[in-house]
Amino acid sequence: MLDIKFIRENRELVELAAKKKHIECDIDRLIAVDDKRKKLLGKVEEKRAEQKVANNAIVKANSEERDNILEKMKVLKVELGREEEALKEVMHEWQGLMLSVPNVPDASVPEGASEEENVVIKTWGDKPKFDFEPKDHTELMIGLDMVDFERGVKVHGFRGYFLKNAGAMLSWAIWNYAQHFFLRKNFTPFIAPAIVHKNFFYGTGHLPGGAEDIYQTQDGDYLAGTAEVPMMAYHAEEILDKAELPKRYLAFSPCYRREAGSYSKDVKGLIRVNEFFKLEQLILCEASHEESVKFHEELNRNMEEFIESLGIPYQQLAICTGDLKGAHVKSYDTELWVPKEGRYREIASASYYHDFQTRRFNTRYKDDDGKIKYAHSLNATAAPTPRILVSLIENFQQADGSIRIPEVLVPYMNGLSEIRK
Repeated sequence: MLDIKFIRENRELVELAAKKKHIECDIDRLIAVDDKRKKLLGKVEEKRAEQKVANNAIVKANSEERDNILEKMKVLKVELGREEEALKEVMHEWQGLMLSVPNVPDASVPEGASEEENVVIKTWGDKPKFDFEPKDHTELMIGLDMVDFERGVKVHGFRGYFLKNAGAMLSWAIWNYAQHFFLRKNFTPFIAPAIVHKNFFYGTGHLPGGAEDIYQTQDGDYLAGTAEVPMMAYHAEEILDKAELPKRYLAFSPCYRREAGSYSKDVKGLIRVNEFFKLEQLILCEASHEESVKFHEELNRNMEEFIESLGIPYQQLAICTGDLKGAHVKSYDTELWVPKEGRYREIASASYYHDFQTRRFNTRYKDDDGKIKYAHSLNATAAPTPRILVSLIENFQQADGSIRIPEVLVPYMNGLSEIRK
């Protein structure tokens, strides 16, 4: 959420940001409602002050004076109640309009209308050259008894799966290796809850848009699709000391996405599943653009180094304005090479937000001068399973249908260097 003062003082910039992101927001209406909000708030505060003065006066008043004060207070209470109700209605509209205003993208974000105009900024690794016809990950994993999709659908439904045998071992190996890899980067480890109160999804920007892709419980809570949500909520309504910053968290959690609207896409295999597991990097830092940029590049590089250590070819994209999410200032996507498809597939993202999220969470810190400021937030994927298995298995397949294990994972596979029948 942007500061209303910033919106009023930088109206043209905010409107341009919304236009670049292809997000509709009515700044004229927001300012008009904000004027009404401030006027009503002034009246409410004035009457509450009158109530306080009257309450103090009653203590010192005689019987006749007390009756007069009480009579006036009855009228004041009715007027105050009426204005508080009006303020409540205005605040509801004001909050909705504020939530519709997107963050301002960084000047370095490429302009574009959609994901087709995202810019490739890096490619790494040599694509494998097979002297045989490569198989896709589903055929390979079924042949090696690493997965059971048929029983997965029976138990879960559409997009269901069971990882088994070496498939389960490989996932555990990735989790354990990723844990050791990223903890060397000075992160504090967490296992985060997946069931999170609805209001925190508004905090991260996953709501109000994207509601159809989120699972809900019968109690009105939601299932998170990323540990970003619970980890941002971890410091909600808190004031931190500047000396505590940056907060550097590595969080593991189960994740849930309905994949609504993609029923005809990637219906086979492990590309789009409803339930998965992910390690997420998250940083809270001081309110400095330079610090945000520095940590954004660091988080992104951490993830690159992890992929490179596995030896999987990838490309990286700078997300253009038209594909940039409303909350993001800047974002990179990393895509891994999938040999059978002959294309790269998204595996990770790295984004920063300035104080857009922390304003909604009311996460602040006390600066050296004693002033209270909103922290800046950033996050990036560390390791997602089972999607990473798709590229790993296809890139390391061999002519006989076996899978070579990347060297760095062998110690986490009980010494197993190949998966074969």
